[in-house]
Amino acid sequence: MTVLITGGAGYIGSHCCVAFQQAGYDIVVLDNLSNASSASLERIAAITGQKIAHEIADIRDQARLEQILRDYNCTAVVHFAGLKAVGESTKLPLVYYENNVVGTHRLLSAMANCGVRQMIFSSSATVYGEPQFLPLTEDHPTSAVNPYGRTKLVIEDMLRDVAASDPAWRFGILRYFNPVGAHHSGQIGENPLGIPNNLMPFITQVADGRREKLSVFGNDYDTRDGTGVRDYIHVTDLVEGHLRAHEVLASGSAPSNCFAVNLGTGNGYSVLEMVKAFERASNKEIRFSFAPRRDGDVAECYANTDQAEKLLDWKAEHDLDAMCRDTWNWVCKNPRGYETTAS
Repeated sequence: MTVLITGGAGYIGSHCCVAFQQAGYDIVVLDNLSNASSASLERIAAITGQKIAHEIADIRDQARLEQILRDYNCTAVVHFAGLKAVGESTKLPLVYYENNVVGTHRLLSAMANCGVRQMIFSSSATVYGEPQFLPLTEDHPTSAVNPYGRTKLVIEDMLRDVAASDPAWRFGILRYFNPVGAHHSGQIGENPLGIPNNLMPFITQVADGRREKLSVFGNDYDTRDGTGVRDYIHVTDLVEGHLRAHEVLASGSAPSNCFAVNLGTGNGYSVLEMVKAFERASNKEIRFSFAPRRDGDVAECYANTDQAEKLLDWKAEHDLDAMCRDTWNWVCKNPRGYETTAS
């Protein structure tokens, strides 16, 4: 079976390519490289020892999508392609709706025209909004608080409507918590272009001297040390969840033709705990200062993972020290991401 991986040159997508190739699947990557580097594809090939098919294309180009699906005889799609910066989405909501929602609509339309009926969708824990209870279960009410999260919710609803219209469709909606880490080889990892959107890249840039200090937004939350608590998951665990979801859908063993599952560890770590863990991994001091809370940030957010264990027979294996150790290994070997590699 050939699996189309949209956004496969990006951070999570590149790790997913490795997991699927090592599991014996043929894959083709579709990526417009707007927020990724084609160098990641060369690294994937080096890790797996297999060539990787790659098409530079945009998911909004339905005719091109149909051509790719047919040319490669694709039988399933893993869909990562989309914009993902919460702050940017508040400034450019129309851009986010066009890329994420319109792009997914055209991808689904292309799949329908080509007879491809299986998709794993990259969703997010942002669809839960302000937590009403913890840990978050899949039946927690959804209520996104920013345009990025709302695009994920709209897409989830679209998938559910399509699934209800025809039982031949099969969808796995995977709600991520906070992916971090890198492949243990140090060949692929998170390579943010411009100012990072997430905590871990900021920490690494302080550790390697690119930034003077980390700004910690809020130290007065009702948490064990006053800083925000999040569920961080190693990216290799995350993509193993995609592989298991694909296999469950392909086998027909899923309880319905459209399901949603949390992918997290079930553990919450505070910002200061992340800083201390990275100091252990890197043997570097992470300087920081406190700043006011950001609008929209919640005090705590972490997953209930029972559904993933039951449905996918999946559970995260890497602990926080492994997440930080693999991240630091990637940074040391690639001090400027895919631009240069340390000797």
